[in-house]
Amino acid sequence: MEQQSPSAVNPPMYSQAWYESMRTLLGEGACRQLGIYALPEGFTLSVVIPVYNERNTLPVLLERVRAVPIPKEIVLIDDCSKDGTREMLKEYAERDWNDPMNRIAVTFHEKNQGKGAAVKTGMGKATGDVVIIQDADLEYDPSEIPRLLQPIVEDRADVVFGSRFLGDQPHRILYFWHYCGNKFLTTLSNCFTNLNLTDMETCYKLFKREVIHKIQPKLQQSRFGIEPEITARVARARCRIFEMSISYNGRTYAEGKKIGVKDGFKALWCIVRYGLFE
Repeated sequence: MEQQSPSAVNPPMYSQAWYESMRTLLGEGACRQLGIYALPEGFTLSVVIPVYNERNTLPVLLERVRAVPIPKEIVLIDDCSKDGTREMLKEYAERDWNDPMNRIAVTFHEKNQGKGAAVKTGMGKATGDVVIIQDADLEYDPSEIPRLLQPIVEDRADVVFGSRFLGDQPHRILYFWHYCGNKFLTTLSNCFTNLNLTDMETCYKLFKREVIHKIQPKLQQSRFGIEPEITARVARARCRIFEMSISYNGRTYAEGKKIGVKDGFKALWCIVRYGLFE
C-alpha cells in the first residue's frame, strides 16, 4: 500500500488543501469568522522590524514571528543599538537558520536615526506581497497577524490597521494621559484625512506591495511622526483601509518604552503638515 507524504496527510496551514479540509469540516461561514482562508500560491509576507536597544525582547519576539504559519521574509533593521542588540543581529545575519518558512535579512544603520527611518529602510528592502510593521518590544502579538492579513488576501482591503481600542481584545492598563493623547491625535488625524480610525498611532499596519511602492519613496519622518505621515499618505492615495481589533501588552518607561511628550507634539505637527500638503 502506497504511503502518503506527511504534507498530503497534514497540509500546511493556509494552503488551499488545508482550507478545503477546514471548509468541509466547519463550513464556509465559520471559516470566515475564524480567520481560516487560503493564501495564493507563492505568497510571501514581509515583516519589517525596526530595532533599537531590544536585546532582552528581540529573541522572544523573533521566535514568535517565525512561529506564524505563513511564508515570510523577516526584515530586521538595527537603528544603531548600543546595548548588545547589534552584536546579536550580526550573529543572526550569519546564522544558517535552515527554515523554509522564514527568510531573515538584517540591515544596520550606521547612526541612530529613529523608528521612522528604520521603517522606511525596511519597506525599501521588503519584497513580499504584503508588508507589515512589527515592533520588537513584545507589545504586539504576532499570532494575530494571520487574522489581520485576511481582508488583504481576500482583496477587500489595500491597507489594514490593527486597533488597540476596537473590540474586546485584551490590553494592559497603563497610562490614562497616554490614552487621552492617543485618542486626541487619532481624532485630529481623522479630521484631516476624513477617515474614521480609532487608533492612528498603532504599530500594526499592513500594506499591499503596490501601496508600499506608492508611499515608501515619499516618507520623510525619521521618528514617531511616521505614523501620522503614513496615515495621511494612504488616505490621500484613496486606499481601501480596514481596521481590526488587536491585543496590546504595553510597556512602562521602566521597561523600555521610548515615546514621550515631545513625540506627541511632533505628531501634531505631522498631522497638520501631511494632512494639508503632499
